[in-house]
This record gives sequence, C-alpha cells and structure tokens, in this order.
Amino acid sequence: MMGAVLIEQLKQVADFRTTDGRRHPLWLVLLLVIMETMNGYVGYRGWGDFVKRHSRVLIEKFGIEKHGVPSYSTIRRVVMGVDFDKLAERFNEWAKNYVDLEESEWCATDGKSIKGTVQNYSSSNQNFVSIVSVFACKRGLVVGMEKFENQQKSEIQVVQELVTALGLEGVVLSFDSLHCQKNLSNDYRER
Repeated sequence: MMGAVLIEQLKQVADFRTTDGRRHPLWLVLLLVIMETMNGYVGYRGWGDFVKRHSRVLIEKFGIEKHGVPSYSTIRRVVMGVDFDKLAERFNEWAKNYVDLEESEWCATDGKSIKGTVQNYSSSNQNFVSIVSVFACKRGLVVGMEKFENQQKSEIQVVQELVTALGLEGVVLSFDSLHCQKNLSNDYRER
C-alpha cells in the first residue's frame, strides 16, 4: 500500500526527457533511487551496483520486460535532470498523507550541503545547495525535505517553513546547535 501510493506521487513528476530513447519510466528510476538510498547505496556508482545486484528481483517485482533495469548512466542522467523541487513536493505530499505521527514522537531535523554544488570556489562568499530533512526516528522515515541555496535562504528559515508546511504538531523536534537561539526556541515551543 505505502509503495503504491508513493509510485502514484512519483508518476506526477514531469518527465524532462525526450521520448526518443526513453527506455524506463521516470517514476521507476526515481523509485529505484529511493530504494537504493534507503538500503545504504549512495552515489551514482552505488546506485548502479544496487540495480545490478538485485536486477532479477526488480525485473520480477516491477514487470520490467524489454530493456531490463536502468543502467548507471540512465540513473545518473535522471538524477541530474529531474526537477528536485517538484520531486520534493510530491515526496512531501506522500509523506504528509501516509506517515501519521503519534503524539510526542521524536523527529530530527538537519541540513546537509550537496557535494559538487559549490559556486565561486575562490570567494569567501560561496554559494551552494543544501537539503533540509525531517526524519521520524521511531519509523526510520523521512517525512519531509526541502532544497535551498545558502545565499537565498538560511537553514533556520527553511526548517521553520518545512515544519509549518508539514503541519507537525505535538511531536518532539530535535535540531542541531544552529537552531539553539532564544527567539527560535520560543517559536518552536509555541507549536
């Protein structure tokens, strides 16, 4: 059930690829990336290793007939080209509707910069992309994520917007030291 609902959300992400040579549906490649990441495979090579190692099961489970599982190159092209904002929107919608958090359940928030997105290497005022996520610890699930560029928004602002957008109430939120400021703690306590 959970997987079927996630697949329906992933099918709503617009495919940026031309129809020529498109061998695998976008939703399938995105679902595989999510599965690979959840199983500890990271990076393009790791994701490629996952599909090779589990190709027989994936082909059977998802009815992949003609072209087999996506290659490392296909996964890489999709991840590089997909509109992350639209993907995050669909993922957050799925998580919001599927994951029903209990009263006082622990959720951790954290932001991580994405390697390879740094601009202006020689400048002290660099710009890079980061991802903020909210993680339900008991369930081991990410319940929301958001992308931002550090010169456009701060992690503090993005976390506040994400917690509000997800409608998280009655849960225990943990933050890193960046969020340990007097005004912020009062804002979060009121939720």
